Amino acid sequence: MPSCIRGFLALALAAVPLAAKDLTLRVTTPMAPPTWALLEQELLKANSVACERFYEKYVDARGYLLHTPRWGTLDGPDDAVETFFNWTLLHALGGKDSLLEMWRKAYDGHLLQYGELRTTKTKLAENGAYFNEFITQSDWFHTGEGLRAFFLQGLSDPHNEKLIQRMKRFAGLYMNEDPEAPNYDPKHKVIRSLWTGSKGPMLHKATVYDWVGDPVPGRFHLLHNPAGRSQMLDLMTYYPKMLAHCTEYLDSVGDHPLNLGATILATNAYMLTGETKYRDWVLEYVNAWKERIAATGGNVPTNVGLDGTPGGEYGGRWYKGTYGWNFTIYDGEIEQIAHRNTFDVGLFAGFANALLLTGDQSYVDVLRRQMDNIYAQKKVENGRLLLPKMFGDPRGYKYSGREEWYHYTPDLFIDRLTEIYLWSMDRRDLERIPKEGWIGFLEGQNPDYPVRALEEAFARLRHRVEEMRNDPTTPGTRLADYLLEFNPAQTDQLTQLMLGGYFSRGKLWMLHSRFRYFDPVRRRAGIPPKTGALVERLAADGATLTLVNIDPVNPVELIVQAGAYAEHQFVSVRHGGQTIAIDRPWVHVRLEPGCGARLEFAMRRYANQPTLAPPWDRSRPVRK
Repeated sequence: MPSCIRGFLALALAAVPLAAKDLTLRVTTPMAPPTWALLEQELLKANSVACERFYEKYVDARGYLLHTPRWGTLDGPDDAVETFFNWTLLHALGGKDSLLEMWRKAYDGHLLQYGELRTTKTKLAENGAYFNEFITQSDWFHTGEGLRAFFLQGLSDPHNEKLIQRMKRFAGLYMNEDPEAPNYDPKHKVIRSLWTGSKGPMLHKATVYDWVGDPVPGRFHLLHNPAGRSQMLDLMTYYPKMLAHCTEYLDSVGDHPLNLGATILATNAYMLTGETKYRDWVLEYVNAWKERIAATGGNVPTNVGLDGTPGGEYGGRWYKGTYGWNFTIYDGEIEQIAHRNTFDVGLFAGFANALLLTGDQSYVDVLRRQMDNIYAQKKVENGRLLLPKMFGDPRGYKYSGREEWYHYTPDLFIDRLTEIYLWSMDRRDLERIPKEGWIGFLEGQNPDYPVRALEEAFARLRHRVEEMRNDPTTPGTRLADYLLEFNPAQTDQLTQLMLGGYFSRGKLWMLHSRFRYFDPVRRRAGIPPKTGALVERLAADGATLTLVNIDPVNPVELIVQAGAYAEHQFVSVRHGGQTIAIDRPWVHVRLEPGCGARLEFAMRRYANQPTLAPPWDRSRPVRK
């Protein structure tokens, strides 16, 4: 009987170009191509082609986005480059090489295009929106949006010298390595303002023009306005409304949890270079926040004074500040009260980075306690569970001394609770999450989810391509935010199903996943062509992964890595009644033609220092 019919997992020394000979898992069990595997490969291809069409239509030969550039947070430089927010991730999943080439060109072009911008109503862009290739001054809600694709470029491009130098220089802006940008106070361990960048911290109140920029003549589709992009508005006429949107966004001095987003730069710099100063700074800064959060009863303060004390710029009222717990304002653009609290956006990103660098679950404990505090205030109205989104004086902008939880909504923070569970893998954290969708699938309750989710991704891709094809606008009627909803790339479902990774609705990005793949033949990140991967189960001490070669003629070789950054460690793999010891953060797999296997990996999570070096550049695991 042929060996492929008997079905076994054979062991051999890998004849692949790694730094050292490696263990190879040879899969010889026939497997008919599952629908999900065929859909994954077709979605990777279709995504890539759609991005190429987008680039051809909306980017010129210089890499400039075809729109009318303008400074501002409503439709400014961060929105323009955010258009490509998941293209580097798509490449790292297995998309075409052109994605990386287009991103590099578009990013270089973006820096030049917005470097040419000049403003008269704000000094922040009077000589360009960027200085030394980094935003002059902005808040990390918007700075982070503009850097989303850049944050993940190292997954595919870890040897790119321009990327390495930029990441080091950008991280250095928050480590006082640039004398022109003293953003960080190492004594009090604070980033000194909500507004920071290559021109340093803003140590005075902002102006509405800092937020909104100059008006430009013309009629535009304003994506951010209440009517949406369907309505064209004369910007010179609508400009006072835009100013009215930001009239209460002016408090800037002192630290804010949004600034924890800056740790993404230093974490990436560490993973690209191995220089421990970047790791040390991340932990110093996050640990300072850890202490402050403990001092305020487990609630993250949304203002920290220049002296390092919670609420230091507001007489001890830790919940105050722009984008804070009590940021209840009158928005003159929509002419109504608005509640805009972003306490979680930088908080989760920064503390997850500390977990990645240390494996210390006490960082997750901080996030859990914050959610516990919010859930302790829950209400049930008409059978619906409601949670507060705000804390302080319910009138916010008209302080009267009242302090209470308010603005109850049905938002149960499920995305943040999902992150907590995936980082802790504590079954008690799972109890708060509905067993639906992807989580339901991982729990064995939703077997049709992979195919259905991928079909939905195809539907959204078709819709985006149709909108792009029928788009009647010209560069003269588009501002930076208009094209955000035309980006065709669909990556959420692929990230979940292939990698066991998850992105919440927050826009400060790092890839936290259980697996990642490399193509050792083409020497690049991403799953090889003709290969399907499905993460079927996640546990604290292991994960189950099905791999299949949908090509009945040719074998496939791939490297399976434990974690996005090799932060986890494979202990062993079980298949077909055999358990094979591995004890390293990656394993080489050879899938014979038309063969596949369900592999049950035992692993230790957060056992290694994270790195962006590909496996062929690592001769041995680096332990913590």
